[in-house]
Amino acid sequence: MVITSPVVREKPQQSLFDVAVEQFNIAADVIGLDDDLRRILSTCKRELIVHFPVEMDDGSVQVFTGFRVQHNLAAGPSKGGIRYHPDVTLDEVKALAMWMTWKCAVMGLPYGGAKGGVQVDPKQLSQNELQNLTRRYATEISLVIGPHTDIPAPDVNTNPQVMAWILDTYSMHRGGVAVPAVVTGKPLQLGGSAGRLEATGRGVVFAIEEASRVYGLDLGKATVAIQGFGNVGSVAARLLHEHGVRVVAVTDVNGGVWNPKGLDIRALLEHARATGTVAGFTEGEAITNRELFELPCDILIPAAIERQITQENAPRIKARLIAEAANGPTTPEADRILFDRGIIVLPDIYANAGGVTVSYFEWVQSLQHFYWSEAEVNSRLKEIMTRSFHAIRGVAEQYHVHMRTAALALAIQRVAEITRLRGIYP
Repeated sequence: MVITSPVVREKPQQSLFDVAVEQFNIAADVIGLDDDLRRILSTCKRELIVHFPVEMDDGSVQVFTGFRVQHNLAAGPSKGGIRYHPDVTLDEVKALAMWMTWKCAVMGLPYGGAKGGVQVDPKQLSQNELQNLTRRYATEISLVIGPHTDIPAPDVNTNPQVMAWILDTYSMHRGGVAVPAVVTGKPLQLGGSAGRLEATGRGVVFAIEEASRVYGLDLGKATVAIQGFGNVGSVAARLLHEHGVRVVAVTDVNGGVWNPKGLDIRALLEHARATGTVAGFTEGEAITNRELFELPCDILIPAAIERQITQENAPRIKARLIAEAANGPTTPEADRILFDRGIIVLPDIYANAGGVTVSYFEWVQSLQHFYWSEAEVNSRLKEIMTRSFHAIRGVAEQYHVHMRTAALALAIQRVAEITRLRGIYP
């Protein structure tokens, strides 16, 4: 299938942090936030850059650069993932930390936002080198992390094993006794939570279910296209498929597949496990990531990377509902186009907040050493996702704005009120 697109003259690309600040200012204008609070909330509280050596398997030494940014601590300890990627930048980490503050606030969690990362391609490292890098990075950022100050979690190219190494490194610095609440997303054997691995994808599905009920979209007849088939996209695809929703297209970094009659998601999962990609799956037509966004479907789930829905492709998106499983997949220009076209966008700070919500559950369990069943975790997650949806929708109707601005306005109001009540020290 070939889709031709008209030429669109693009504006110079904003930095990701500039995008985050622009979104903040739009919402701050809506609620009439005063200038003093704007200055506080549009600035990251703490930015740590570390350069550290790691001994490689061949005896050579490589120096890596890492980051840990805390955007805000007004509501409680900061919370946010750690990503390993060669293109990680301080600007990106600052934006993600700010979005984490709003994500936690919109879900009513007692956290501020943080984010971390290391400039590395982990696929080029052995398991031993990856462990050495993780332990040294954890040592460098141990200046700012802790169970009551800043709690890391998995993100791009990190996983429960990486969290286990961070937990052990932090614990060894404090006498060796395990401190399980210092990270979330860790293995169950070390105090992880049942349901955490699927939480982000499951939260996306809960968000879609509630939005579909409110906006009259029959999921039994709906079609879904998903960009990204990692932990979040694949879980969302599987759960929607199990609910009888027709998933018609899936892509990853290598390409994808489209079948208007619906894909066999179980078979696609097996293909992806065997080959490392959804590309080449024979039960449909090959498509590119770009083509996926313009396919006929009812629900579109961007579950990959930032800035995928832009002023270029937003006019041709056919979906009625977009659920942002990725962080920052839609630019501000595209938001305005989608809103004018009547397309409902469930913004990232709400739609993909299932992960941090269950991370909060895990943190509580780790502090108390009292653990919940998976059914209890999922039930509590659904309750919070449903409650937050209606809170956001209420703000959207009050101010006549789209759901992203409403979610940000709700979050900013909550953080601003906490900041007002705490006051300025000294």
